Amino acid sequence: MTTRGRFITLEGGEGAGKSTQARYIRDWLEARGRQVLLTREPGGSPLAEAIRHLVLGDWAEGIAPSTETLLMFAARAAHWNTTIKPALAAGRDVVSDRFVDSSYAYQGGRKGITERRLRMLERMVLGKRKPDVTLLFDIDPELGLRRTQERGDDNNRFEQEALDFQRRVREIFLARAQAEPERFVVIDASREPEAVSAAVAEALAARLGFVGPPSA
Repeated sequence: MTTRGRFITLEGGEGAGKSTQARYIRDWLEARGRQVLLTREPGGSPLAEAIRHLVLGDWAEGIAPSTETLLMFAARAAHWNTTIKPALAAGRDVVSDRFVDSSYAYQGGRKGITERRLRMLERMVLGKRKPDVTLLFDIDPELGLRRTQERGDDNNRFEQEALDFQRRVREIFLARAQAEPERFVVIDASREPEAVSAAVAEALAARLGFVGPPSA
């Protein structure tokens, strides 16, 4: 019988370095003999990637919070059913750069999208399924936004949100981590990438039960 893979999600505000650490986690797990799928949200399947374009687009008419929320969960449903669920069933570990906690932080941080409605959508898409481990890369929003500017990337709409909103996003993430300590590990993302990676390795070894050095 194939052992189910482990589902690891990465959360945090803009500029926290999640994408860099996602690649590190993939390599860390593969070095220990695991088969790994690295994915992201919004996106992760052909349909979900098409919806990502809609969510992150700069539309002249704007995008209402309710529209954004429904699109995010539509993308998540495609991502979960087409990509994540089959990989886990096949015994692969899945590492996702963002997942459902981001909806509580970002869409929940906007007026009108209540936690009750988000929970209803979460149950509709995922049932009772939760990630096995969620690493929250915590960073002061001012530092995080400065990092995104220094990278010189084409910032998406979420990276362009006002600083006060990013502070609210951080508050929600930290509150969720405090409410579910058995799932979350909070990582100080203000440090250099190497130090963050060391903390990630320590957290994964403890939560996933890895002992000893990687396999040859």
